[in-house]
Amino acid sequence: MNLQIPDENCRVERLISAVSGRWKLLILFWLGQGPCRFNQLQRHLGKVTHRTLTRQLGELQEAGFVHREDFQTIPPHVEYSLTPLGQSLMPLLKAMHGWAVENADKMPTAADQKQKPGANRGTGGSPADPVL
Repeated sequence: MNLQIPDENCRVERLISAVSGRWKLLILFWLGQGPCRFNQLQRHLGKVTHRTLTRQLGELQEAGFVHREDFQTIPPHVEYSLTPLGQSLMPLLKAMHGWAVENADKMPTAADQKQKPGANRGTGGSPADPVL
């Protein structure tokens, strides 16, 4: 594989920028299962706030991955779904899911990454530096 140093026109960098965010890949995953209303999507995601979900859905819409359909009814009925461009990401998300399932035991958990205060005293490194 021939890798190049990323520049401002790098296509991969543009994709990563478009889907980066704590919830965006999970939003795309759930919308890949079928159209969702806002509250249904929020239940699927768990701890995401209303504001964050609104912002990340908007950013995914701007990137062309998500379509928002407002049915103009009272009470409001809005559904989110993937665009054809968003659908084209599903093989990538499925591959990432497969990789995560195969390698979950090799990856640190959130609890493993939290360190006790003062755990690196005397090591000469910063909290971000691993102690080998």
